[in-house]
Amino acid sequence: MPLLPFLLFVIINSFTPGPNNFMAMSFASRYGFKKTLRFCLGVGLGFFTLILLCSSFNDLLIKIMPTIKTPLTILGVSYMLYLAFITIRDKETKNNNKENNAGSNFIVMGFFLQFVNPKGILFGITVVSTFILPYYQSYFIYFICSLFLGGIGIVSSTIWSLFGNVFQKFLPKYRKVFNIVMASLLVYSAIAIINH
Repeated sequence: MPLLPFLLFVIINSFTPGPNNFMAMSFASRYGFKKTLRFCLGVGLGFFTLILLCSSFNDLLIKIMPTIKTPLTILGVSYMLYLAFITIRDKETKNNNKENNAGSNFIVMGFFLQFVNPKGILFGITVVSTFILPYYQSYFIYFICSLFLGGIGIVSSTIWSLFGNVFQKFLPKYRKVFNIVMASLLVYSAIAIINH
């Protein structure tokens, strides 16, 4: 495997803005870094599972992708627009019981986000078909690569969470503007998926 192109491809795709990173940043600004780590773990687990499935069923995925691309795009765009709506209408609610319990399902949310994100699925198929399958035929290697890519997912969303946590200190004054920016970025991501 050409290691440098592989690493550049993975890092650029993982650390650039996208739904995982926007949500990690937004959650950290609202719920704090510690609770958002559950979301980051869910992102990593979901991406690990996605890459493992892509490695195991890459030929099948390439064949069925034209059939599932439109429904997957509609589902992914709808989910991102829903997240944008939730973000835009968010208000600061300190000492609210709902706020205090936030984050209990962040692992599940981060996990399933990977399966409605066409960008993530296309990334998985591309990285597997370009950098893994042509060079390796071992399920152990597929597992190791999936573990590595899941770890990258955790690291990238954690770094974006740190940004959100830093902004949390400044947000009480600019919360509405921040929510508008984050919601706009999610809408932009949804539009980018439609135009892809």
